[in-house]
Amino acid sequence: MVRLEEYKHSTSNKPIERLSPPARAYIPLSQHLGKVCSSLVAPGDSVSLGQKIAAVDAHLYAPVHASVSGKVAAIQNWPHPVLGRCKAIVIENDGRDLSQVPACPAGRLNPRSQSEIESLTPEAIRNIVFEAGIVGMGGASFPSHIKLNPPRPVDTLIINGAECEPYLTGDYRLMVEKTEEILSGIQLVAKCLGVKKIYIAIEDNKPAAIEKFRANGKPEVRALKSEYPQGGEKQLIKNILGREVPQGKLPFDIGVVVHNVGTVFAIYEAVYKNKPLYERVVTVTGSCVSAPKNLLARIGTPIKELIVSCGPLKEEPAKIIIGGPMMGDAQYTDEVPVIKSTTGVILLNAQESRRQEEESCIRCGACVRQCPAGLMPCLINLASEKENWAQAKAYNALDCIECGLCNYLCPAKRRLTQSIKRAKLEVSK
Repeated sequence: MVRLEEYKHSTSNKPIERLSPPARAYIPLSQHLGKVCSSLVAPGDSVSLGQKIAAVDAHLYAPVHASVSGKVAAIQNWPHPVLGRCKAIVIENDGRDLSQVPACPAGRLNPRSQSEIESLTPEAIRNIVFEAGIVGMGGASFPSHIKLNPPRPVDTLIINGAECEPYLTGDYRLMVEKTEEILSGIQLVAKCLGVKKIYIAIEDNKPAAIEKFRANGKPEVRALKSEYPQGGEKQLIKNILGREVPQGKLPFDIGVVVHNVGTVFAIYEAVYKNKPLYERVVTVTGSCVSAPKNLLARIGTPIKELIVSCGPLKEEPAKIIIGGPMMGDAQYTDEVPVIKSTTGVILLNAQESRRQEEESCIRCGACVRQCPAGLMPCLINLASEKENWAQAKAYNALDCIECGLCNYLCPAKRRLTQSIKRAKLEVSK
């Protein structure tokens, strides 16, 4: 692992601000790992805030909900921050935030009582999480209800508060501002999994979050070195428990489940407040931004509206990245909407985003020594260039976590991560 320049100072002390809902919400049918949803509504239909508007008959998926009330204007292809383009449900906001619960107008929620919450079975909690459309909020977007029901018993729960990507501070602000809510969410997750051993992992560059959780006494807080990619599931498990996840295996195979703090907070809101996942915290920052912020934004809000709220810009960005600079995706338009996995919007200038010329690999081994997955990126890259997908598979290309560290370290500026991503796609076919 490597210590990176953090670039978190501009937003780490900025409280979360609520962004006004968009006049038009563009809600993609794919915001999760798994099968793409089908629309449950048609153009002209009226929808309410939090209404389920898309689902599919599949095991691996999460339903999609309306983030505003209003009328469905269209169902059309629209820019997507990860897929390039995807079908989206376009909702004209009526400005009223009318809830689907008749007794709760104007967006007010219908919270469960404490006695109701205490009486919930693990299966009932999982079903609430599923119906709320919750996915991994750290960027992976894996449907959370599935991780609450692992195929074999687990003994340990790790809450991921590392947030190791540069620039991003949304999880940190959640931990500082919503400590009690996160703790309540952790208890719900622990009840589903039947575990007693619980750790919350926080990098040592987040002292206020460490202090707040340690003041509570439980769960046990592990302050980790601020290194990249500390927040990877397998890295957390190794650093906290000393256990190795074997190649081709998942954390539950060694008795562990890892959940992001943002996911746990969303689970709390779903169970306690009866609230589907229709908004999330997004860090908007970068050298081009004059007023960086942590924004609570509705799903489907075009990122240009987030950028405007942090303006005026110091200069026109040469690159806009959704996510962190190491694992995020560069965008071709600011029309792309916030989705469930959107952790940040980073605006970089021409100097920062300058593309350097690739040179020949000098066999220095830096990518091999530092690969957190124990791979040989230079050899997978060579197999990918030769389109030798069998060889790429033999080099365990599918175990790459796409952290971008090999690109960062390569003195020849080889685009290793991109070629490994291609290899993974081809090997998976």
